[in-house]
Amino acid sequence: MVRLRQMAAAFLANGEDLLLMKRAETRELAPGLWAPVGGHLEPAELNDPAAACLREIWEETGIRPERLADFKLRYIISRLRGAEIRLQYIYFGRTLDRFFHPTGEGELHWIPAAQALSLEMAPTSRLLLEHYRRTGKENGAIYIGTMAAAPDGRHPLVSWAELSDWE
Repeated sequence: MVRLRQMAAAFLANGEDLLLMKRAETRELAPGLWAPVGGHLEPAELNDPAAACLREIWEETGIRPERLADFKLRYIISRLRGAEIRLQYIYFGRTLDRFFHPTGEGELHWIPAAQALSLEMAPTSRLLLEHYRRTGKENGAIYIGTMAAAPDGRHPLVSWAELSDWE
């Protein structure tokens, strides 16, 4: 039976830096890797991934929604992992200050955005940030990406499309 796992995460900027988490080695998903702040949607949030993302930001950083600006959905990523469809909603925004509180999920750090891609991160995060730097940063579009294996079968690739209404 195929199951669905829905997640929401945010890349938060302050100046030229991104707030990223070095995930704890004990985490189920992406242990020890660098990632944006985020987590799973709770049952009451299934129709409101933004609420889930804001809740996760608060729980993992102590940053309240009123301390964010330009908070927008920019990516939706789908992936089949075993018998699980993983659907991720990725937001981008700015924080109005640099304060955060420690979390048991991992270690939070402000990383210069230009250095973020040099960190060890999950392929989903890396491919998304590469696309954002190349394309997505320049406009306010929402992109949908479908992850699959590259022809060599050893690396992932993403097919990107701008999400739009055909009518």
